[in-house]
Amino acid sequence: MRADYDDLRRRIQALTQGEDDAVALMATVACELHHADERFDWTGFYRVVAPGLLKIGPYQGGHGCLVIPFDRGVCGAAARTGEVQLVPDVEAFPGHIACSSSTRSEIVLPVRNAGGELLGVLDIDSDRPAAFDESDARALGAILADTFGRLS
Repeated sequence: MRADYDDLRRRIQALTQGEDDAVALMATVACELHHADERFDWTGFYRVVAPGLLKIGPYQGGHGCLVIPFDRGVCGAAARTGEVQLVPDVEAFPGHIACSSSTRSEIVLPVRNAGGELLGVLDIDSDRPAAFDESDARALGAILADTFGRLS
């Protein structure tokens, strides 16, 4: 089953209305996304904790990497460039960090607040090759903008 992104967006908006704590928002979004789509094998956030450094935040799934520098992996690339990373084959991505041996494809989106400050990245892994496309990127980006774009 693929996520019904319109329904998911409305549900997340309702669940997070009035909340301004980024970690609480991340926990809610990770949970809702993870259980909405069978392609999502690992769903979570890496938070910016220092210049050039991400640390694991709220997630659903098996263990994730604890620390990711901006200069390593798919998450680091999204944080460093500020661009969505759509990776159909993680083995072909230069510098991919194998946090889980079952991951075959990945999508990572930057997470920004109202001022454009990078709060972290949303990372979704799949055990299927080429699981994600531009429609996922657009829909997930809209959910992130709704949820985190109101934070100062």
